[in-house]
Amino acid sequence: MHIIIAEDNPRDFEFLEQLIKSWEGSCVVDRAPNGMAALELALHQEQPLLISDIQMPQMNGIELARNLWQRKPQARIVFWSQFKDEMYVRTLSRIVPPETVYGYILKSNPRDRILSAIQTVLLEEQCWIDPEVRKVQGRAGHSQTALSDIEFEALLDISLGLTDNLIAQRRYLSRRGVQSRLNSLYSKLGVDQEQFQGDKFGDAFNLRNRAVAVALRRGLINAFELEHEEKEFQIWLKRFKSGRGA
Repeated sequence: MHIIIAEDNPRDFEFLEQLIKSWEGSCVVDRAPNGMAALELALHQEQPLLISDIQMPQMNGIELARNLWQRKPQARIVFWSQFKDEMYVRTLSRIVPPETVYGYILKSNPRDRILSAIQTVLLEEQCWIDPEVRKVQGRAGHSQTALSDIEFEALLDISLGLTDNLIAQRRYLSRRGVQSRLNSLYSKLGVDQEQFQGDKFGDAFNLRNRAVAVALRRGLINAFELEHEEKEFQIWLKRFKSGRGA
């Protein structure tokens, strides 16, 4: 058996390597310090088997899975992470191919449970999802609270501090269209202006800031992914300023 471990933290890699070596039978382990390196290794295998962190440099675990599953949907991946952010769970649910076996285990679990999760996915070919992650899946799949792609896009825009005018330019919308997206986002997040009004003080909260605060608490966005979005925005902004638009 050949297993690729995509992990940029040396101590975490050593933990997983020792865990795998405790199995009966021979097993070859390759280390990839980022998602890009893991993808290159996996594409050379007929039946890729991976254990992957989610937050990694160059290419994160979600993008690794997206790219690999597009070419090798039979690849089995165990995501192991300290994060159960809704944004990751939400994206995973959209990119997992039908019949694909995968797992999601939190690093906070005891050694035996982590070992069991990995063996269930890579050896027994059954999905294994951490109970804490299943709770997030339930919330992310609820129609009244789950964000659509358009609403999530609006959330990213206001998290980056973009004005209505710049959002309109970037997304090819009218200002009314931007406001419509934002109102839909506020509704999904439960940020309602009437809840925060009073005769003495008027509007108590800035809706944009409040929406970002709620999204951070729910794990819909995080600093790691916002850094990536900021880079994408700067690329677009440079083109826009040069007169080429998006």
